[in-house]
Amino acid sequence: MSNLVIKVENISKQYRLGKVGTGSLAHDVNRLWYKLRGVEDPYLKIGETNDRTVKGDSQYVWALRDINFEVRKGEVLGIIGRNGAGKSTLLKILSRTTTPTTGQIKIKGRVASLLEVGTGFHPELTGRENIFLNGAILGMTKKEIKSKFDEIVDFAGVERYIDTPVKRYSSGMYVRLAFGVAAHLEPEILIVDEVLAVGDAEFQKKALGKMKDVSGKEGRTVLFVSHNMAAVQNLCQKIIFMENGMVKDIGDTDKIIQSYLTSKINNNHTLSTITKRSGNGLLKFTDGRIVANDTNTEMSVVESFKDIRVDLQFKAAKSLEFSHARIDIGINNLLGDRVAWLSSETIGFKPDLSKGYISFLVRSLPLAPGDYTCTLYCEINNVVADWVADVLSFSVAEKDYYNTGKTVPPKQGNILLDYKVIAC
Repeated sequence: MSNLVIKVENISKQYRLGKVGTGSLAHDVNRLWYKLRGVEDPYLKIGETNDRTVKGDSQYVWALRDINFEVRKGEVLGIIGRNGAGKSTLLKILSRTTTPTTGQIKIKGRVASLLEVGTGFHPELTGRENIFLNGAILGMTKKEIKSKFDEIVDFAGVERYIDTPVKRYSSGMYVRLAFGVAAHLEPEILIVDEVLAVGDAEFQKKALGKMKDVSGKEGRTVLFVSHNMAAVQNLCQKIIFMENGMVKDIGDTDKIIQSYLTSKINNNHTLSTITKRSGNGLLKFTDGRIVANDTNTEMSVVESFKDIRVDLQFKAAKSLEFSHARIDIGINNLLGDRVAWLSSETIGFKPDLSKGYISFLVRSLPLAPGDYTCTLYCEINNVVADWVADVLSFSVAEKDYYNTGKTVPPKQGNILLDYKVIAC
């Protein structure tokens, strides 16, 4: 169709670990021999999926495998997945900074990419010179660049330093100017990787607003990679969920984000088996559960306005001596936003670490319907002992909490207040 601007067909990318190219003359000769005979490259048949959680045996790894999707004019496509899923490799191929091993990409229009801090900038040139350089690379005339110059500088907030070599810039200044250039010099396709994480909150808000304008008002296409699910949900109409170099799912924003966030949750409440944690190990959380206080039964789905307990077990180092200890529980929604915090220190409770357990009682749980996880934290003598996130997942049920015959659905905030109207 005429509004199709990107078409990716069977894209795969293979790397040989620890080497540049194929790594040996024998492999190069072998590949050439197969090519001359019109036979498929034998090294494309070997190699493992890029799963960083397991140890592989092959020298070859598929960073991407059989990627297919289409993007239309004016769409904002989000690309999400864990570290190592292949997101950045895909963007590099779309930006033509690297080539695919197999497959082809059809792109209609100019592409501006912001893949890492300072992409496309020459460190010895000033901010002013780099703006003109980037515009020239995009095929713009000097007059066109001049017409956008003041807008770019104002957006980036670097007017005072515009004639200073960019190698003197802080990472925040660098990324503000780079984003300003990429967004304002009118490419048909804007590709933005996780670099917005470098900027402060004010700049991130401004950048997200600009990307909305670029797509909504100006009809340009945006490809956006981020681990900030709130930003992705706010900006993108469609999402690709990548896992181990492959497309696991693609579709509606809310549906795919839910699938991705659910996949991150560690549902095994045997906390001792979890390796992804921080701290010096003087104390380690070993078990935990969400319990309905009235029935003393473990629950994965609870009700708002009910009393619940969070029961934790832990193991402390033998003969542990301490003058101060605190145990905290953060409650997060699936977008990663902190919605509540329980702390022994806040209420003046001094934990006895020799007991090996602690229970927090939450009266009349005020959380709105939705899915939540817990972050567990212990500090001993002002040093982190154990810190583990995305555990003890639970849901708050949709229900007629106000006895009106209407179910309270998710997405009405994170807090459900016990209230009524007393005058009108």
